[in-house]
Amino acid sequence: MTDNVETMAWTGEVPWHGLGHRVAGNLTPAEMMVASGTDWEVMKVPVFAKFRKQIIDIPKNEALIRVTDGKVLDMVGTDWEPLQNAKAFEFFKEFVEAGQMTMETAGSLRGGQFVWVLAKVNRSFTLFGGDRVESYLLFTNPHKYGWMIDTRFTAIRVVCNNTLTMALGKGGNFFKTSHRVEFDPKKAKEALKIAEKKLDNYKEVAAFLGSKRYTDETVMEYFNRVFPVQVVKEEGESKRKVSKNAKLAQLALTHQPGVDFAPGTWWNALNAVTYVTDHLMGRTDESRVENFWYGPVKDKKLQAFELATEMANAS
Repeated sequence: MTDNVETMAWTGEVPWHGLGHRVAGNLTPAEMMVASGTDWEVMKVPVFAKFRKQIIDIPKNEALIRVTDGKVLDMVGTDWEPLQNAKAFEFFKEFVEAGQMTMETAGSLRGGQFVWVLAKVNRSFTLFGGDRVESYLLFTNPHKYGWMIDTRFTAIRVVCNNTLTMALGKGGNFFKTSHRVEFDPKKAKEALKIAEKKLDNYKEVAAFLGSKRYTDETVMEYFNRVFPVQVVKEEGESKRKVSKNAKLAQLALTHQPGVDFAPGTWWNALNAVTYVTDHLMGRTDESRVENFWYGPVKDKKLQAFELATEMANAS
């Protein structure tokens, strides 16, 4: 695997990207950490520069190093406090022991700069005669300056493995912590209890989107707003061209997995976008895995969700 996906372990069926390796489905968080190759620690060390045979201390900066191999993950400030991977996995311990969650996948991205843990929550819903949506808790532990510790609920449409990004109103579906303060798991869990309840709202919105139909004109407008029209010059004249991704989304309306669930509706249109972002955008499967959680794709899907709701209301 490339540095985009350095290590990965998963349970259940082979994921669409086919990366990493399968492990038993009843692992504890600590066992999943070992299986995913993320059972390592980081430490901060002083930074020096060599100048004219002198060694100069660089103040207010330290190197964040992976202890197992000495790899420098990033440069951070002296007030930047790393969260060890063991603490990230331990966050899931009481949920797993209570039977509320099961460990699903975990791994390392960008050569160790991002460690993620994904657990399946024992809550789901099914609409339109078989379209099942599962809920998950994603914990991101970044060993990179400028990124925050992030815990959030998300949803995955089973039939196509699309990761669904949603707006859940005030409070959101996530809890973030700066590396300048100590991570407080109790506060995170309190915030996520509220977010978990808000996931019920998503079922209502999904059902609403599946009850509203688009027209050929409105759905093409939708795709062109999500994937903006490109302006190119041909023979000295500026011309507007439908983007490649908008064309792919239009094709996905009739060819994506799960197309038989609520066909011709805004639910189908939304999932055409998420199918393109998760499975078709990006050069490799490794880059897609990273992008659908952390890259601009995440924001693109949120825009698509909000716009689909807006246009369904107007239909």
